[in-house]
Amino acid sequence: MEAISDSKWFLLVCMWVFLCIQLIQCSVIYDKKALIINGQRRILFSGSIHYPRSTPQMWEGLIQKAKDGGLDAIDTYVFWNLHEPSPGKYNFEGRYDLVQFIKLIQKAGLYVHLRIGPYICAEWNFGGFPVWLKFVPGVSFRTDNEPFKTAMQRFTQKIVQMMKNEKLFESQGGPIIISQIENEYGHESKAFGPPGYAYLTWAAKMAIAMDTGVPWVMCKEDDAPDPVAWSGWFTEFAGPIQQRPVEDLAFAVTRFIQKGGSFVNYYMYHGGTNFGRTAGGPFITTSYDYDAPIDEYGLIRQPKYGHLKELHKAIKLCELALLSADPAQTSLGTYAKAQVFSSESGGCAAFLSNYNPTSAARVTFNNMHYSLPPWSISILPDCKNVVFNTATVGVQTSQKQMLPTNSKLLSWETFNEDISSADDDSTITVVGLLEQLNVTRDTSDYLWYSTRVDISSSESFLHGGQHPTLFVQSTGHAMHVFINGHLSGSAFGTREDRRFTFTGDVNLQAGSNIISLLSIAVGLPNNGPHFETWSTGVLGPVVLHGLDEGKKDLSWQKWSYQVGLKGEAMNLVSPNVVSNIDWTKGSLFALKQQPLTWYKAYFDAPDGDEPLALDMSSMGKGQVWINGQSIGRYWTVYAKGNCNGCSYSGTFRPTKCQFGCDQPTQRWYHVPRSWLKPTQNLLVLFEELGGDASKISLMKRSVAAVCAEVTEHHPNIKNLQTENQERLDEIKKPKVHLHCASGQSISAIKFASFGTPSGTCGSFEKGNCHAPNSQAVLEKKCIGQQKCSVAVSSSNFADPCPNMSKKLSVEAVCAPPQATTNV
Repeated sequence: MEAISDSKWFLLVCMWVFLCIQLIQCSVIYDKKALIINGQRRILFSGSIHYPRSTPQMWEGLIQKAKDGGLDAIDTYVFWNLHEPSPGKYNFEGRYDLVQFIKLIQKAGLYVHLRIGPYICAEWNFGGFPVWLKFVPGVSFRTDNEPFKTAMQRFTQKIVQMMKNEKLFESQGGPIIISQIENEYGHESKAFGPPGYAYLTWAAKMAIAMDTGVPWVMCKEDDAPDPVAWSGWFTEFAGPIQQRPVEDLAFAVTRFIQKGGSFVNYYMYHGGTNFGRTAGGPFITTSYDYDAPIDEYGLIRQPKYGHLKELHKAIKLCELALLSADPAQTSLGTYAKAQVFSSESGGCAAFLSNYNPTSAARVTFNNMHYSLPPWSISILPDCKNVVFNTATVGVQTSQKQMLPTNSKLLSWETFNEDISSADDDSTITVVGLLEQLNVTRDTSDYLWYSTRVDISSSESFLHGGQHPTLFVQSTGHAMHVFINGHLSGSAFGTREDRRFTFTGDVNLQAGSNIISLLSIAVGLPNNGPHFETWSTGVLGPVVLHGLDEGKKDLSWQKWSYQVGLKGEAMNLVSPNVVSNIDWTKGSLFALKQQPLTWYKAYFDAPDGDEPLALDMSSMGKGQVWINGQSIGRYWTVYAKGNCNGCSYSGTFRPTKCQFGCDQPTQRWYHVPRSWLKPTQNLLVLFEELGGDASKISLMKRSVAAVCAEVTEHHPNIKNLQTENQERLDEIKKPKVHLHCASGQSISAIKFASFGTPSGTCGSFEKGNCHAPNSQAVLEKKCIGQQKCSVAVSSSNFADPCPNMSKKLSVEAVCAPPQATTNV
């Protein structure tokens, strides 16, 4: 959680740690009101888009959608572990091309907030730190520690110099207007104490000395309200999908602005995908959709995107008054108040708020009457006319669906992973149990722990007695237990409690037995004091119960370790490597419950340009690759939570609006089209538990329907932007706007009613008041069009019930232009 100091205007909730005015060439400064860019105060809307969570082919479209949505800036972290995978070895290619990403933002005419960190949190593996940093002698993260500070300064200087070389700071004519050092330190400050304060002081001085010509910020304080514009929340395996209604998001942003805020950042504006093994947590899903205005696949999420766009327009109409005056507050009732900004030049802007979470308010302001829905704020750029209300959504709602493609997965082959044994030449053998990350260095999620147990032929359980019980304690995150090469059982931790215990009967035989424990990491921790010291893997005790001797502690006998899987070592996922492995052709049905199995198949790229995803719901747990590139971890685990409704009103909490209970937390896994060839694309997956690979399918994501609901008296921002009085009456009328996705048109009107309809998108119903020609009017205006607009007025529909407040509710079907739909 990021927090704010005395400077209340910066919604990223960061503390400005020093003044840019010290630098003569600086063209970005700030005062108590706002950032000042080239001498002009600005209200700025920013959105987080993380370049490695999408593909370079997606970047330009994402940035343009952000601009079209009313953003002024793009915010991104810099991902140290991607860029410096080993000390002094750098990677800025492909999805990691930070410079190209920033140049595309500049090309679109937007600013950049560059959050170098280099600690980022972000539900990212190890919080963005490279794992090799953990093994620097004497290191301690994020405190007054010389080995850590040396590495951090070297990487920060590397990034700053790259930006300078490309002239990307605003002081050089580039788009970067703010840089950030460190991140979210408020939670750590108490744990680190005085050494933490010394570290922050050092970090600030180090950043200042880099002479970038733009302000630096440091997100560190937690002594102020939390106005961070979380667009939603992340998802963890076995957890529900957590969303944030746009009415509440708009309320939070508007409340911040009316209190004098001027820099808003949405985390996230596009969440994207945790490709490969980049998800942290642990247990963070491969999807990082975040319920953001642009979804994981790059499609606009309505109504969130459109409602925020209207909010941005409304705020910008107030910009002059907001930045030149301090607000005067007036009580309008128990829960209602007015914040009024009156500038010396005569400008006036007002915010009328109702903080009652359940009841609407009727208020009088400037001798005029206004209705305020529960938990809402109305914006009056001229202190008279309402152009926006946070709880009154008039933009369309889009319903998306996953549809089958014309692409089939063919030529299935399998390979069974070897069960590690204590005699394997590739293993290391020591006495006792080792911490997993110390052995793997995060080169693989997997580590085999293997040991031998000799069982006497006289043991009672071999002669009709009860089987022994194996007890294994693990520090995380998952584990499969094999006895003599056969799966005996599995156990899993959770994000809240990584530690877990496996307890199960085991089938031992007389003589020598091999116990093999496959310990699995599901992303490394990304936050918490000294998280680099947290343990992963089997640290014991490991105990056999039920032998004639009682219990047998195996923890301190000889254990053999093998890092990773044989299939990983042989690079089975690569289409370019000729392997000496004999893949097996045959029936997938016979193997559907076979653990530790590699599968491969080929497919052609499907027609169209819709985003693609793999439906992995028939599988258990593992990883999947396309043409050698990792889609990420998959896990068909069912969500537990409280999915009993959602209200936009009241203080936002991530657990407030949960969806998807008793369904797989993640079913679909994003496949970027840019990763595909026209034909013969290689799909490889590794399945840990067993599943039915024949049911895996390649799906396409598209808009199925769009809905809108607008009242006769819906606020209309165009009312204040009209100079042609002859058209004023028509423009004052609110309109329903319907817009299908690119490559689609409106093929049918599924529902239309002007009057008093009820329900929500997908379940609209006619009310007692209904204009009979509603359907015909919408069909005439919209069928065959990608987008259409219809004025919400009695003149359009013939007033079905005079002297009654009415609204227009519509649901339209979107389809490719050649398709037709009968409703």
